[in-house]
Amino acid sequence: MGRCSDLGGRAVSDRAGPAGGPPGRRFPRSVYGVGNEPDPRFTLANERTFLAWIRTALALTAGGVALEALGLGLHPQLRLAAAVLLVLAGIGTSAQAWVGWTRTERALRLSRPLPAPASALPLAAVLLVVGVCIVLAILLA
Repeated sequence: MGRCSDLGGRAVSDRAGPAGGPPGRRFPRSVYGVGNEPDPRFTLANERTFLAWIRTALALTAGGVALEALGLGLHPQLRLAAAVLLVLAGIGTSAQAWVGWTRTERALRLSRPLPAPASALPLAAVLLVVGVCIVLAILLA
């Protein structure tokens, strides 16, 4: 990939933008405006990882909503605390999905080592607290 000439002899990029349009108009510019186009398999794998994090965020949010909506005869304050933590974890996970995707895509484009996952420990800690809240809510019900 690089430069080639069109029929008029002008130098043009052989990398097309979205839907074959002009290069350099892909979003976000902070990612696509640097480095070289990586192997599509790596970009697609990064996208699948992003989507997996989004599914996780949806599951956390749905779990929090369900926990509060269904009640289940649990201690009300602990149930509410667990539900709020799950919803906040879902929001944080979706934000992390975007940040993780951009960090990884930039690293791929710049041929740098891939960044370490930033949210694994915080997410594990939140889920530990949620689990303790739910156990206590069951015992105190």
